[in-house]
Amino acid sequence: MKRPKLSVVVPCYNEEGCLDMLHARISAAARDVVGEDYEIVLINDGSRDGSWSVMQRLSAADPHLVAINLSRNHGHQLALTAGLDLCAGEEILIIDADLQDPPELLGPMRELMHAQGADVIYAVRRKREGESLFKKLTAAVFYRMLDRITDTPIPLDTGDFRLMTRRALDAFLSLPEQARFIRGMVAWVGFRQLPFVYDRHERHAGETKYPLGKMVRFALDAITGFSTAPLRFASHVGLLLTGASLLLMLYILVGWLMGNAVQGWTSTMLVVVFLGAVQMFVLGMIGEYLGRLYVESKRRPLYLVADVAGPVKGHASLGYRFEDSGEVRVSPQSVRSETAE
Repeated sequence: MKRPKLSVVVPCYNEEGCLDMLHARISAAARDVVGEDYEIVLINDGSRDGSWSVMQRLSAADPHLVAINLSRNHGHQLALTAGLDLCAGEEILIIDADLQDPPELLGPMRELMHAQGADVIYAVRRKREGESLFKKLTAAVFYRMLDRITDTPIPLDTGDFRLMTRRALDAFLSLPEQARFIRGMVAWVGFRQLPFVYDRHERHAGETKYPLGKMVRFALDAITGFSTAPLRFASHVGLLLTGASLLLMLYILVGWLMGNAVQGWTSTMLVVVFLGAVQMFVLGMIGEYLGRLYVESKRRPLYLVADVAGPVKGHASLGYRFEDSGEVRVSPQSVRSETAE
């Protein structure tokens, strides 16, 4: 199979208002750099609006466009994984559907990649237009904290907007974990990776798909997936509390020998509450890691494809897709299904 020179992978969730403009701008940017040798892979991640209907219409009119409809909402990172798994390009651009990341930067990013012989060009946000002060502040704190506690250096102020070579993508696709923090996983893969600084724009339409709850879950996936610092913190706190307990016991023993009654019900309760809170926190951290192990032990496919519009040139190595030929493809990490009749 001859690979297209370029694949543009776009996860979409309730992006009906952006898709026509997105398609026009990506198509123009792709033609400027590779002519007609490209594909656009849109992944519908269980949208509740008319996104899938728009994708089908665009795919019917454009042979370069492939639309993949997942069986349900899998989340941004797994939807993006599905697109990366099923794309076939020699070079792969990852971009969100909201047009905050300009598709027109494809040309300069590709020039930098070829000039420097890089495998990954990751976009670094210089400005973040249209975002609240709270989101900017929490994002800045999160990335700097993550940089301090992770064993793998993860570039600051970056998202998933990046250009990759096929060998870097294939290395990424060899990582089978369920709780995916893609920008960290790409950093872990290594090879030559270079930054590309840009100004992020406001959303073209719709609203953010990362409310506070999802941001917290995303942060936990990132921290537990790339650092054992919380477990080390639990060990260190345990040692400190053990030492403090020994000193307290010594103080009580000396007071008893000197005939002084140990007073202070309030202080005693404060100590009990403090120790209980620390214990619950430590158990929570351990529970996060155990939960990840439980999910990974199931070895389920990372995504399930319900429908496809357009020619899919890639093959499902991490997920499940029922092929037109009747063959069932499933993740090698999951239990193999029997061939469909």
